[in-house]
Amino acid sequence: MQRLKQPASFSSRIHGLLDRLFPERQIHLRTEGKVSFVRLSQRTQIALSLVFLACLGWATFSSLSFVRNESVLAAKDSEIGNSKQAYRNLLGEVSEYQKKFTNLSSDLEDSHALMVGLVEKNASLRHSLSKVSKKLDLTKSEREQIASARESLKSKLSTIESKMRNISSQNFSLADNLSTAEADLQNALAERNKSLYEGTRMRRRIKNLEGRLTDLQKTEEQVIQRLSDSTATYIETMEKVVSVAGLNLNKLLKGFDLQNIAQGGPFIAAGPEDLPGKEMRDSLANLDVHLSRWEALQSLMRRIPLAPPLNAYYITSGYGKRRDPINRRWAAHYGLDMGGPVNSSVYATAPGVVSYAGRKGKYGKLIEIDHGAGLKTRFGHLNRISVKKGQKVKFHQKIGLLGSTGRSTGAHLHYEVVFRGKAMNPMKFIKAGRNVFQE
Repeated sequence: MQRLKQPASFSSRIHGLLDRLFPERQIHLRTEGKVSFVRLSQRTQIALSLVFLACLGWATFSSLSFVRNESVLAAKDSEIGNSKQAYRNLLGEVSEYQKKFTNLSSDLEDSHALMVGLVEKNASLRHSLSKVSKKLDLTKSEREQIASARESLKSKLSTIESKMRNISSQNFSLADNLSTAEADLQNALAERNKSLYEGTRMRRRIKNLEGRLTDLQKTEEQVIQRLSDSTATYIETMEKVVSVAGLNLNKLLKGFDLQNIAQGGPFIAAGPEDLPGKEMRDSLANLDVHLSRWEALQSLMRRIPLAPPLNAYYITSGYGKRRDPINRRWAAHYGLDMGGPVNSSVYATAPGVVSYAGRKGKYGKLIEIDHGAGLKTRFGHLNRISVKKGQKVKFHQKIGLLGSTGRSTGAHLHYEVVFRGKAMNPMKFIKAGRNVFQE
């Protein structure tokens, strides 16, 4: 019986595949009639292929990381813009509510003036009525005197009759005056009743307006409270970021006058403290304090270098005590060494003004950027400098290329953060920046 062929082992299959893909090759070179060749073994070809695949994978990973960071930054800018727009809308609504309150106050003042006029008119009518009553009393006394004179002076009847005719005519005129006074009195009473009705109606309207004003005030207070809470939360987040970076917030805010930021307007004397809207005014005052601090902190956050200066890097030497890489003696390291490929782009970690650009001793090619508020950043051992002294730079603007100039053992970036002449740990700033971009 013939033996059955055993299937080839896995290792033999692999070796066969490698022999087909990477056979031994020779590169022939001909120079001045002489022929020479370079032999490329199978291992050499496999090593070159692996190096090529590693470089291709690293380039793909770097590109995807850069695109992802750009999209995250754009999303954060959009969220900040939306927050600013919502804040402006809320301020507009508060202004409209204040205008409505002013209109209601003017209507109440007009109604009060109308009621005062009606009361004065009623008083004048009463005074006129008292004068008419006095005239009637005088007329009655005169008639009694005429009657007694007629009885006692019968001999002078003709004279008395003539006088009586005159008196009768006077009586008719007095009767006419009396009817006129009665008509005026009736008109005064009608106007008084009308005034009482109007006063009752106005009191009801005032009560309804006060109820609507109270509801409106409660709604505004709720809106202001929500805005104050969100502002306080944002302030707490920014203060936490500053604390993680290792900075003293009071020193950072020194020189910022929080009470004089974005304020103004005409002077209007304040009324009694028990008028409507006192609680809302207190809430607005509290919100104004929060917004002032928020604006100051926001201005500071733009100056703090929270981003790394390289898109891709690895730490070759940390901040603090270390052994010197050249003489191996213990030394203080006031920066952060960040390794990466030669000629990698170096970016500004916050907006500012270039205060130094050029060679500086053992730093090699150095760039120093002043961000204001006492903060500076330094970038050493650069291969090339792309900015000039006095030039304004934006956040994440390319300022140079990574190199190994000066006292250096290889391609890396020496990165420093200085606050008012004192060196700070740059890694704390980068970690604080990660928290900001994640939120």
